[in-house]
Amino acid sequence: MTGRDCSIANALAVVGERWSLLVLREAMLGERRFDRFVRNTGASRDILAARLRTLVAAGVLRREQYSDHPPRHEYVLTESGRALQPVLMALMEWGERYATEGEAPTAWAHSCGEVFHPTTVCASCGAPAENDTLHLLRLGQVP
Repeated sequence: MTGRDCSIANALAVVGERWSLLVLREAMLGERRFDRFVRNTGASRDILAARLRTLVAAGVLRREQYSDHPPRHEYVLTESGRALQPVLMALMEWGERYATEGEAPTAWAHSCGEVFHPTTVCASCGAPAENDTLHLLRLGQVP
């Protein structure tokens, strides 16, 4: 490994490629089938197949057979994959604020009925986690 030992780098090794994130977006929207992933992401079939293999090997998706003749499979989010939803929601929020002009193309409603805007809070006290409220406890070393 080169560079700093870091959980962000470890996560990016699994999901840090554009097509992987778009597959996860589609899976969180309820898509499960290869052809729907191709259509909705715009990825080529060979690239998509490689990304799906990576996500399955990492335990983010589970491959399940739904037809015997011919053998066909679909992809289902695992607990690990479902745990990425807040990450994707935060990325979507950032994209709406800093990379999208005009109205956001996608919006989610919270169960309270309002448009959902994610925020990161401290699990202990509930206060928002902002740059001026955080300080570094440990930093991975560069080998």
